[in-house]
Amino acid sequence: MTFLQQLLPIIIYFLLIILLIIGIILGVKAINALTKVEKVVDDVNKKVESLNGFFNILDFTTDKIVLLSDKMIDLISGAFSRLFFRNKNKKNKDEMEDV
Repeated sequence: MTFLQQLLPIIIYFLLIILLIIGIILGVKAINALTKVEKVVDDVNKKVESLNGFFNILDFTTDKIVLLSDKMIDLISGAFSRLFFRNKNKKNKDEMEDV
């Protein structure tokens, strides 16, 4: 019994030392992996920032096209509404004069 009381703490300490070493190794590898991931993210960020100018030009162009198409639609719808409302107004005036 005394033999087990002396042997078990030695085995537990030995296993804890191995566990600690494995934890340190995994921690160092995780730090290295995070460093590599950070470099990749920085590289992607630089490439996306280089495309910001292109996206700004694209946004400006689409805004101008939308503005132009809105004005054309307003012009066309205004012309049609004046054409149809003019006929209704003439009919209403003619009816008023007949009364």
